[in-house]
Amino acid sequence: MKIGYARVSTQDQNEQLQVDALKQSGCEKIYVDHASGAKEDRPELIKALDHLRDGDALVVWKLDRLGRSLKHLIDVIHTLEEEGKSFHSLTEGMDTSTPGGKMIFHVFGALGEFERDLIRERTNAGLKAARARGRVGGRKAKLSPSKVKQLLKMYNSKEHTTRELRDLFGISQPTLYRYINEAKAIV
Repeated sequence: MKIGYARVSTQDQNEQLQVDALKQSGCEKIYVDHASGAKEDRPELIKALDHLRDGDALVVWKLDRLGRSLKHLIDVIHTLEEEGKSFHSLTEGMDTSTPGGKMIFHVFGALGEFERDLIRERTNAGLKAARARGRVGGRKAKLSPSKVKQLLKMYNSKEHTTRELRDLFGISQPTLYRYINEAKAIV
């Protein structure tokens, strides 16, 4: 069975072109979302994926209708493949139930991995260059050194609960214990 999925970004856009193409391709059921492709929360896509059974195909008019993120596309298509379902994109002529379609999918996957590696490489180079100029990355410390001393003194006195200390200093429980553990490591 072919299950169609269409998406338009706004309520003003018309999904009829997509719906007509999906019907013409033999889709028995069509789900339509009115949401940005960047949004992960698309209820009709979730329904379409839930409707699919072993041997079924998810069909879209164009690849970008499924999602804008290459990682998301690869994740969805890979999950379909693992569950014995296929994916068809009418415009790109992609059909993962065929050897050629699987090859195209894997090429997209390799390109996505290459893109992620390039981003990681550029990020690391930028961080290294910033450190060489004396800039230190990371979030600014929540408490000043004097406040940390005060916190540790109050904690060690055992006159206050951890909840009282968290509320007094405006920090979370993990942050409180991180300061305590760092102090223990120094001693």
